[in-house]
Amino acid sequence: MSLSASRKSGRVFLVGAGPGDPGLITLKGVDCLRAADLVLYDYLVNPDVLRHAPPHAELVCLGHHPQRKGLDPAEIHARLIDAARQGKTVVRLKGGDPDVFGRTAEETEALSLAGVPWETVPGVTAALAAAAYAGIPITHPAGSSAVGLVTGQERHGKSAAPLDYGALADFPGTLIFYMGVTTASHWAGALIARGKAPTTPVAIVRRCSWSDQTTIRCTLGTLVEVIARRRVRPPAVIVVGEVVSRAPEVSWFAARPLFGTRVLVTRPADPADALVAQLAELGAEVLVQPAIEISGPADWGPVDRALERLDRFDWLVFSSSHGVSYLLDRLELRHGDLRTLGGIRIAAIGPGTARQLRRYRLRADLVPEPYRAEALAKALAPKARGCRFLLARASRGREVLAEQLAGAGGSVEQIVVYQSTDVAVADPRVAAALAEGRLDWITVTSSAIAAALVRLFGADLHRAKLASISPITSEVLRKLGFEPAVEAAQYTMEGVVLAIAEGNRG
Repeated sequence: MSLSASRKSGRVFLVGAGPGDPGLITLKGVDCLRAADLVLYDYLVNPDVLRHAPPHAELVCLGHHPQRKGLDPAEIHARLIDAARQGKTVVRLKGGDPDVFGRTAEETEALSLAGVPWETVPGVTAALAAAAYAGIPITHPAGSSAVGLVTGQERHGKSAAPLDYGALADFPGTLIFYMGVTTASHWAGALIARGKAPTTPVAIVRRCSWSDQTTIRCTLGTLVEVIARRRVRPPAVIVVGEVVSRAPEVSWFAARPLFGTRVLVTRPADPADALVAQLAELGAEVLVQPAIEISGPADWGPVDRALERLDRFDWLVFSSSHGVSYLLDRLELRHGDLRTLGGIRIAAIGPGTARQLRRYRLRADLVPEPYRAEALAKALAPKARGCRFLLARASRGREVLAEQLAGAGGSVEQIVVYQSTDVAVADPRVAAALAEGRLDWITVTSSAIAAALVRLFGADLHRAKLASISPITSEVLRKLGFEPAVEAAQYTMEGVVLAIAEGNRG
C-alpha cells in the first residue's frame, strides 16, 4: 500500500530511526515521516530526525526519560490503534532498528489483533553503527566469521530458555551486547566462567554516532572495573572479540576536526541547511536557532511595478540569496518565466548569492571580492554614470550600496523583496544549553543577526565563542559589547566553517 493510500484507511509504520546520527535513517523512513499525522517516538531518537514530519503532525515522546512520564505498553498500543482507526498515518519511531531488541513484536501483535494494517521499515541497528563509527571490523576473514547480537537484560519469567553462556563463550566470532552496562558483572562473569578468555578485547561504545560518542577499550576480565571507574552509563553497546584489537586508536568519526564540538547556527531555517551540513560533516553537533525570520514584503506593489519596468534598468543587483529567491519567484508568478529579464545585467554580492542565481539558470555578470557591499559598489562604480540600477533588498540593512552608486552618477531604485524580522523567543532547549555553557560556538552571519542575537540571549552570549562572517558583522558585535572569537577570512558560510575549525585547533 502506498503512503498516500494509507492516509485514507489508516496505517501504522514501525520505523527505525538509527542510533543517533540523523543521516542514518533510511529514505523509506523519511517518506513515512513526511506522510505522518501522528509520530510516537522513543526519547533516545535524535530530535533532528523529527524535522521530516509535517507541521500538522502530532509528536509524542515515549520512553523512560527521567523528566518525562512515559506511556506504558498498553497505552502505546491503544494510541496506535485508535489513531489508525481514525484514518491517520501513524509512525512508531524507534531508535536503531525496530526488530532488534525494540519490543516491536508486542506492538505488531496488538495491531494485528485489532485488524490494523502495519509495516516495518528497518533501521541501522546500534551494533552495526557502533562498530562502524568506532572503526571496528565486526567481521574479519582471519578471525571472525559470525556476529552475535545479545541482550544484556533478559526478561524475568520468559517462556524460552535463558541464554546459554557456554554456547556464547564458544561462539566463533564477535559478540555485541545491548543494554549490558548495568548487568556486565553477570554476563561477563558467566562468559569467563564458561571458558571465554579474560584477555578477550572489549570496546564499550557509548552514544554511538552522536557527536559526543565515547569509545573505551578494555578486556573482558577488566570490563566491570572499567565501567565502575569510568562511571559508564547507558546508552552503550559492548563489543566483545578479537576484532576490537584491529580498530585504530582514533576512529575516522572521532578524528574529524569538529568532533565533540557543539555549534549553534543562527541563520533562518531553510538557508541554515547548507551551513548545518558543512559543520556536521566536520563532526560538530549542530543546533539551529534562527535569530531572524524571513518572509515576503508587507506590500508587493512596489516590486510588481518595478517588474513591469525591467526593460528600463541596466543592472539588477542582489545583496543576498534571499533577495534572489523572493524576487525571481515573484517574477515567475507574475510573468510566467524569467525571459522578461531580457538583456539586463545581474550583479551578486558574493558566491552564495551567485549560487542561488544558478538555481534559476542565471549567471551573475559581476561578483566582487571581497564579498561585501563596499566591494560591490566599488566594482560597479566605473559603470555607474548614466546607468539605471534596480536593487533588490531586505526591509532593513545598510544604505552603503545605494549611496555609493548614486554618488558615482548612477540612477538607483530600491525595492524591498523580503522582510527581515527578529525572532522574539528562543527555543527553550537552545536557551538552556547556552545558559548552562553547553554550546561551544555561535555563528553570526550578518549584522542583523548579530543585533538580533543580543536581543534574544543578552549576556548569555558571553558563554560561547562567536564566529563572525565579516569585519562589518564583527564591528556590530563589538559595539554591542561582544568580542568575536574568530572572523572569517572569506566572507562566506564556508569561511565561517573554516574559521571555527581553525579556532578549535587553537
